[in-house]
Amino acid sequence: MQMPIGVHALVRRTHEDRVLRALQENGAMSRGEIARVVGLSRTTLSEITSSLLQRGAIVVVDTDAATRPGSGRPAERLALDPSSAQFMGVDFGHRRVRVVVADASHKVMASGSVRYEDSTPWTARTRAALGLVESLGADTGLHYGALQGIGVGVPGPYPASEGAAWPPVAAGVTVLRPTPAGVDVAFAERFDVPVTVDSHTRLAALAEAVNGPDSVADLVYVRLSDGVGGGIVVGGQLVTGSAGLAGDLGHVIVEPAGRPCRCGKRGCLETVASVPGVLAACWEFGLPLEDLDDLAAAVSRGHPVVNRVLRESAATLGRVLGVTVVALNPAKVVIGGEITRLAPVLVDQVAATLAAEVCPPASAGPVVEAARHSEDDGAASALAAVFHKSPLLFEVSRNH
Repeated sequence: MQMPIGVHALVRRTHEDRVLRALQENGAMSRGEIARVVGLSRTTLSEITSSLLQRGAIVVVDTDAATRPGSGRPAERLALDPSSAQFMGVDFGHRRVRVVVADASHKVMASGSVRYEDSTPWTARTRAALGLVESLGADTGLHYGALQGIGVGVPGPYPASEGAAWPPVAAGVTVLRPTPAGVDVAFAERFDVPVTVDSHTRLAALAEAVNGPDSVADLVYVRLSDGVGGGIVVGGQLVTGSAGLAGDLGHVIVEPAGRPCRCGKRGCLETVASVPGVLAACWEFGLPLEDLDDLAAAVSRGHPVVNRVLRESAATLGRVLGVTVVALNPAKVVIGGEITRLAPVLVDQVAATLAAEVCPPASAGPVVEAARHSEDDGAASALAAVFHKSPLLFEVSRNH
């Protein structure tokens, strides 16, 4: 029976990953050595290595003539091409786009960013991103012929007037939520590789779950910044929801008579726990703070108004998270965003609220911690999404 194209591509990708991993771990190897390490037949291995050589993922570095016993024909030794980009992460912010490129071993090879105005249309933002990719290649000598996948993080959600494209229209594109018109298609057409696009906040949730020695399969992530966004990871996979809005907790109403929210409602969590919400509360209590720098200075002085506002906003956030925790029973709750780094009391208060109101005894509740990745790590989070889609990584995560 003929193997379905999708299954065939998955098997081939798995074989390629295993060959690349063997070369990354062992250095230069002959085809025979690779075949023994990865457990592939010589015929299959020949097909895989031929493809990888043609695309520039690997190169012939020498032969085993110096160490080969007898008088047989020397065998070529293959190694990873140090100039071959394998994975790419792209993060579109409101005022800049950042690109990170990694090799087969997931080591970052090059990175850079370019700025634009907040009002810049998406067509121009996409051109700026593609131009940045080309300049990184030219400046560092990288080539993209062996690129395996691209992860793209974008702000969201998007109103229809932004030109949201749903469902995706380009072959090979996996879109996890509506995206600005043309971003996904442009990258798929330029590089002819699978493209994964999602909210950069939700990609950050995946990065927090799967990166590092203490990875978990079930996690709730919330970011406190100009707004309040979030993401949910269940069973090692991002949860998107029917409209791509899963984890977007910022517009849960917590104070029905509270401050107006930009969504048109009143008293959303965003009006209480975002940076503007915290600053507004400080003003209401007679402490005029203009920005994060002012807030950081007040925190360092231990100002009682700031301490009260932060604890109250964190307690409110904890109560909203409590519903999610009860429903999903995650192993971790991660709090990210600029304000979290300058005011650790936020994380402490969320943990106390969850422990007191949701999860007695404490041992049944999730670990609550600050995000490991900063606001500037959006491109790295997009990379994490691409790494996570590797069949080899999927096998590893299932076995552990």
